Amino acid sequence: MKHELVVLPYAKNALEPVMSQATIELHHGKHLATYVNNLNNLIPGTKFENADLETIVKESDGGIFNNAGQVLNHNLFFTQLAPKSEGRPSGKLLKAIEETWGSFENFQKEVETAGTTLFGSGWVWVAADANGKLQITKESNAGNPITRGLKPILGFDVWEHSYYLDYQNRRADHLKEIWKIISWAEVEKRY
Repeated sequence: MKHELVVLPYAKNALEPVMSQATIELHHGKHLATYVNNLNNLIPGTKFENADLETIVKESDGGIFNNAGQVLNHNLFFTQLAPKSEGRPSGKLLKAIEETWGSFENFQKEVETAGTTLFGSGWVWVAADANGKLQITKESNAGNPITRGLKPILGFDVWEHSYYLDYQNRRADHLKEIWKIISWAEVEKRY
């Protein structure tokens, strides 16, 4: 199975000023494209040659895992963004957030803290277990909570390439601003 670069559901400049066109072009058009190409070059002749991304991430290691993990992570990341956020989730997801963290604002603070305290490069995920209970996970490098049986529903990329052009070394500022472009409608579908 040939893996494809995910098509952005918005124009490259549509997330400005939170995320610039230059960042999108570098992050999506260069970094993610490289992971997709690397994965497609690594899997021929392996048991993953015809596997979907989730299977590859759950069952692989080394270079195949790193590239498949980054493709899956970035696909989830880029498709959860929108030019204008609805502001907060609603329905079952909001209820689950409030049950776990007390309020949406506390939830945001916990996600931001997880993102600023993750050493080095990686991802912060809001994931659900089989019963719908939410948790925040910190994953290094290409990690994804799917490897532990959790369902990733919202991801924050804290690799420097995702924010450095716009925020330099101010990861915390990036994490505060990105809420403005989260498509809660998309995140709710995942939950």
